[in-house]
Amino acid sequence: MATKKSKSSAKSAKTKTTKPKTAEKSVKKSEIEAPKTNTVEETKVTTTTSEKKSCFKGFFAKKYEEKESILTIFKNHKFYGALLGEVIGTMLIALLLFALSLMGIANVAMYAFAIIAILVAVYAFSGACLNPIITVGMMATRRISVIRGIMYIIAEILGAWLGWLIFNGFHLAGGETAYDVPAMAAVAEGGFWTVTMVELIGAAVIGFFFARAIEYKRSVFTFAAVVAGGMALAVLIGYVVSAAFLGLNSNFVFNPAVALMMQIFPTAGENFGEILGGICQALSIYALIPMIGGVVGFYLSDFAKKLSED
Repeated sequence: MATKKSKSSAKSAKTKTTKPKTAEKSVKKSEIEAPKTNTVEETKVTTTTSEKKSCFKGFFAKKYEEKESILTIFKNHKFYGALLGEVIGTMLIALLLFALSLMGIANVAMYAFAIIAILVAVYAFSGACLNPIITVGMMATRRISVIRGIMYIIAEILGAWLGWLIFNGFHLAGGETAYDVPAMAAVAEGGFWTVTMVELIGAAVIGFFFARAIEYKRSVFTFAAVVAGGMALAVLIGYVVSAAFLGLNSNFVFNPAVALMMQIFPTAGENFGEILGGICQALSIYALIPMIGGVVGFYLSDFAKKLSED
């Protein structure tokens, strides 16, 4: 009997001694598992901090279809519809600007409504750039491809030329009773930088408003209203600054395609060098500088948008 009791007591002792082992194992498992949860939390924190630090990640990334290239774009029939839309829209914009140059600033509100109508009508075809300022800004911010932007600019120049033909045709039909054809006044000596700054600021305003209007592309009317408001604001700034402060005779266009049709190039000079210098000056004031201003406006919009994001 004593041996049985000793065996049972030994078994109970074994069971008692084995219980702490399970406790030790659970402790060891908890000690091992605890750091894993901490590492997961640490990785979450590091990822969130890295995301916050890289708020400008993808700032210069493509925002158009990557498959679009010079080899594929001409095979898409929608591209030709877009070009036709740019020609028609720019032609109508040119007619508006020619009329605005004759009628004066009193009718800016009426022309703003006309611009809204044109943008709404053309937006479904090409996005309604209708201005090399905007087209270059779209290319610089990689919203459209380079080949599409170049073809858009060609279409815009063609549209402005067609608008000029129509407007000049009515002028010739009117004879002596008609208004003079709109033309840019020659920039006076020392007025290069003043006219340049007016063009730069107005183009930056138009580029900024267009970049912001793209955010409302689901509502075409809102998009058109924002763009038209930016164009009207640029025209008002141009009129006030050029007429009231600088004493200029409205030497601004804010559209290089239309400016090319308004006789910006000199036709006479003492020698070939003077004529060439005048051509370079006109191109820099009414083409190069406004395009730079449009790019500045687009980048200001994108920069502000990136800073405002979480």
